[in-house]
Amino acid sequence: MEDKRQENSAEGRTAPAFGKNAVAQLLKSGAGVDTVWIQDTMRPAEASYYTALAREAGAVVKRVHAAKLRAMCGTDSHQGIAAFGACVEYVSVEQLMQGAAEKGEPPFLVLADGIEDPHNLGAVLRTALLCGAHGAVIPRRGGVSVTPAVLKSSAGAAARLPVARVANIGETVRRLKAQGVFVYCADLGGRPPFRENLRGPIALVLGAEGKGVSPLVRSLCDGALALPMARTDTGVDSFNVSVAAGIVLYEIMRQRETEGFD
Repeated sequence: MEDKRQENSAEGRTAPAFGKNAVAQLLKSGAGVDTVWIQDTMRPAEASYYTALAREAGAVVKRVHAAKLRAMCGTDSHQGIAAFGACVEYVSVEQLMQGAAEKGEPPFLVLADGIEDPHNLGAVLRTALLCGAHGAVIPRRGGVSVTPAVLKSSAGAAARLPVARVANIGETVRRLKAQGVFVYCADLGGRPPFRENLRGPIALVLGAEGKGVSPLVRSLCDGALALPMARTDTGVDSFNVSVAAGIVLYEIMRQRETEGFD
């Protein structure tokens, strides 16, 4: 599958849309929007309206001084609001599956169930790319999108690994299972990955920092994977999500590359 996504500037951002009507229409259009900048002196009722639109579109909202808006937009005619488009062009889950089929490989996907730290998501995308995943899936709401910080922390991997953004991670798990994909989640109480058969069509769900995989998504998964720890008396009960992802994704890659040699 041809990767159509690209960085649109040195920082990975598109040119901003600015002005109340332009930003509102952009947010309502369903086009990828990462960040909405609202002037800190905008009337509360107006700010609440644009904040609600931004959240519905899965965008982060930041309040800034008028001088910063002018510097970003290059004009004083911004009307107190600007929006930056997504750093990448998102694809569909169907396109991720198609990409695997075109390579003649069983699908291998990574799903982020609410990862909020851009550095963690960037690290996960970098590892997923290097371990041979065919793509990643992130939610439109409840998690970070592919922002400039994600792009930077992924060392550019976020611009190379196809990323789908979906309305509901749980529904995506259901759809993948209906297509024969075995879905694991990384969660406490699971089995060590080296004791599971991780070959074949597979998806790995990674949960949010602190909260982990949501109970609904956990209940939909076919199984859970957990990493044994040498010490349990440290007061730290789990690995960082990006570290756990690295260990599990590498084990998936190892097993897939040795398929047929056991």
